[in-house]
Amino acid sequence: MPAVPVPPPPLLASHAAVRAASAAASHSRRARLAGDKPPQVGALRRGDWVKLICGASFEDAADVRNLSLVYTLAGVISPIQHTKLDGIHLRITDSSVFAVDCIDCAADASVVGAVNEGIDVATLIVPAVQRPWVMVSVNDDCRDLHFRKAEFDPEDCPLDCPKPCEKVCPADAISLERVSVGGDHTRSDPLHGKYEGGVITERCYGCGRCLPVCPYDRIRAVSYVRDPTMTSELLKRNDVDAIEIHTTGKGTDMFNTLWDSLSGAINNVKLVAVSLPDIGKSTVDFMNAIYTIMEPHFQGYNLWQLDGRPMSGDIGRGATRETVSFAVRMASMSDRPPGFYQLAGGTNSYTIDCLKKADLFQSITLPGTATSQTIRSRQALIGGIAYGGYARKIVGRTLRKVPVQFGCVRIEDHPDHLLEALEEALSLVGPVKGYISSSSKPIMRQADRP
Repeated sequence: MPAVPVPPPPLLASHAAVRAASAAASHSRRARLAGDKPPQVGALRRGDWVKLICGASFEDAADVRNLSLVYTLAGVISPIQHTKLDGIHLRITDSSVFAVDCIDCAADASVVGAVNEGIDVATLIVPAVQRPWVMVSVNDDCRDLHFRKAEFDPEDCPLDCPKPCEKVCPADAISLERVSVGGDHTRSDPLHGKYEGGVITERCYGCGRCLPVCPYDRIRAVSYVRDPTMTSELLKRNDVDAIEIHTTGKGTDMFNTLWDSLSGAINNVKLVAVSLPDIGKSTVDFMNAIYTIMEPHFQGYNLWQLDGRPMSGDIGRGATRETVSFAVRMASMSDRPPGFYQLAGGTNSYTIDCLKKADLFQSITLPGTATSQTIRSRQALIGGIAYGGYARKIVGRTLRKVPVQFGCVRIEDHPDHLLEALEEALSLVGPVKGYISSSSKPIMRQADRP
């Protein structure tokens, strides 16, 4: 008996108008970029690459899924052309299908699955949307700040503690609830109560803001290194396209060891990124040493992530200055290693304006430097921007509003909230892609329901 085709979920069927409008608009865009293969590399060459950083240690699969869905569709929505989604009028851009180019996540099978599920749902809603590359992040050194978790025993917390750790955590990864012990007692009774909860491990991404605010110094950071054997297995999957290796710049031995461990799987991916901090005058020498290790064994593209001020993009304007300063210095170095360059660490809504002031936004030359010294190929000096804490914060505000009834929240089940999340995401992606100016936010208004 032949199998009966399974109809799409009712929600996805309700997105037919979005699919139709977007597909009609996508043809001209694809034609303009036909020479860029793959399109993500074209974005890097032009300087409009955007990467979403879910977090090297952020393992909340439900949030990762929804973030991936929203940012995959972020370039679809713009204030140009109307369509309708479950009674809400959206506007579909004629630039259509190009949103984030890459989604970076923890090197964990369940998290990778969550990213791909979010992307899959986005492509069911709008089949013409570009599928972002999926990148996994690993480290060569346990001293890397991206690979740690906060930890404490809530029963060690005094009952009169004001719980500043809860207030400063940007990931809502700390929850403390006072409970009575030994019968009913008043909340003010210090002898018959305790705190329960503590760190929600999968949500903690290691920013460290809770460490200095604990008035009793009870919080500690636990660092770790991703298992290279498990990472190699991830790289063999057909839904993983890239890897990012975080290094501290404190020597090449540990990088070399990790690289050797991954050598049997590294050529399964299209791109290898190396994320590193600014270590001063020795930065370029260190990068060239890393490139010498990688170059003989890797056949794909390479990218350098300039991590100016790690995990600080949600703080404000000042956080982005360090990464832009890092970029200016690297762009001026004629002996920097080959590859694409991308900003991270402190990136937020102010980053584009700061890059423009430095004449580095989508620029192939650095002002004041001879053209012959700066152009190795016709590509942007800075290939793009990775957004992490700030990207999660602006969409997370909407995700927190969605009522939790049964199981995990699926943002696509809540069209009002999906629209709001897309607007927030476009405010960040749009200025890089050229959909909107960096000084404005998209105007996407809900029409009155019929």
